[in-house]
Amino acid sequence: MSAITPTTKRQATFPIQVCDDLNLRPGDVIELEPAELAGEQVWVLRPRKPPQRPWLGCLAAKTTVTDHSLDAIRASVVAGRK
Repeated sequence: MSAITPTTKRQATFPIQVCDDLNLRPGDVIELEPAELAGEQVWVLRPRKPPQRPWLGCLAAKTTVTDHSLDAIRASVVAGRK
């Protein structure tokens, strides 16, 4: 069994095994839900599912541009104006 000790700011670090089991990465959000189990108050932790974005990346096949630098963007704007 793993243990977590809160800091004075009530922050805690999860053991790596817990993060791996929950498939957590930096920046992920964990939802906490109170529950009762065998007459005892417990908390259930669940990773919050990211919003579904099926459209993400749908335009990748429509372009061959791989340079997204500011200079490349400016050159593209100038070329589009001509």
